[in-house]
Amino acid sequence: MRIAETVTFGGSGLDRAAQLRGDAAALKGLLNDGQVLALWRGKPAVGAGGGLVWVPAGHRVLTQGQPPVFLGLQDGTGLFAQDISAWQPDVVVPAGGFFDPSAQPHPDLPDDVVFQDLRSVMARLTPREAELAATAKAVCDWHARHGFCAVCGARSLPQQAGWERGCEACGAKHFPRTDPVVIMLVTRGNSVLLGRSPGWPEGMYSLLAGFVEPGETVEAAVRREVFEEAGVRVGAVRYLASQPWPFPASLMLGCAAEAASETITLDPAELEAALWITREDLVTVLAGGHPFIRPPRNGAIAQFLIRNWLADLLD
Repeated sequence: MRIAETVTFGGSGLDRAAQLRGDAAALKGLLNDGQVLALWRGKPAVGAGGGLVWVPAGHRVLTQGQPPVFLGLQDGTGLFAQDISAWQPDVVVPAGGFFDPSAQPHPDLPDDVVFQDLRSVMARLTPREAELAATAKAVCDWHARHGFCAVCGARSLPQQAGWERGCEACGAKHFPRTDPVVIMLVTRGNSVLLGRSPGWPEGMYSLLAGFVEPGETVEAAVRREVFEEAGVRVGAVRYLASQPWPFPASLMLGCAAEAASETITLDPAELEAALWITREDLVTVLAGGHPFIRPPRNGAIAQFLIRNWLADLLD
C-alpha cells in the first residue's frame, strides 16, 4: 500500500540514533542541550492547540521523574521522554472512561499546558510529533510494567538510554516488547464486516482485530480471529499497512481479507454484535448520518483502512 505510512503514528523519518544509546558522555551532552517530553500516567504534555510541549532538562516539572529515555535526534537536538507519574497533584482531574477527555494541569507548567490522553489528541499532532509521542508512551509504559526481572524476580534497572533493562542479580537483559495484532478489512462483494465488543460506547463499531499467537503467521491469525469471533470463513489475505498503537504496546497489522462465507455466528465473549455494511452505508457512517453506527475514531487504523477502501486506494 503506497500510502501506508501516512497512518497516524506512521514513520516520520525520525533519526533514533540507536548508536548513541550506550554512549554515556554523548547522551549527557545531548540531554543538557536537549528537550524533554514529560508524561504523567501515560499522558503527554500538550499545548492548547494539541501539539507536544517540550521542556529543557532540569525543568522543575521533571524533578519527580524516572530516568529519561532517549528518543532520537531532530536537527541535531537530542529529544528525550521522562515519566513523572510519581507526581501527586493536589487536585486530580477525573479520567473520562473509554474516551478520556480529561486534562490535568501542572503548577510548574503554563496554564495552557496539560497532560492529556494521547488518543484524544493524536489526530492533532504532526507526523513527527505522533511518532515521538507513541514511542515515548510505549517505552515509558514498558518501564512502569516491567520493573522486575522475568528470570529471577529481582529488581531490574534501566540501561541503554532507556531501551533496555538489566538485572544485576542474574545478568538477564530485557527489552521493550511489542505485541502484534491483526486488524482486518474483511470484504464480501460490496460489503465490509464490522463488529463491536462488549462494553464499547453506544454506536461504536470497528473492524475485527485480535492478537497474533505464537507460531502463527499474520495470514493464519486473520483467518482464525475472524472465524473465532464472527464464524466467517476467510480466503485470500494480504498485508496493507501497520500502525504502532501504544495502548499499551501493540503493533496493528492492517490486512485485507476476502470472506469465503457470509453467515455470522457470534462468539459473545468476543463480540456483542457484528454485521455486513455496504459501501453506500459506510459513506453515511463517515458523514455521521447513520442511525446507529457512529463514525470511526480519527487517527485509528480502522478508519484509515475504511476510508482508503472507499476511495479505492488499497493498492
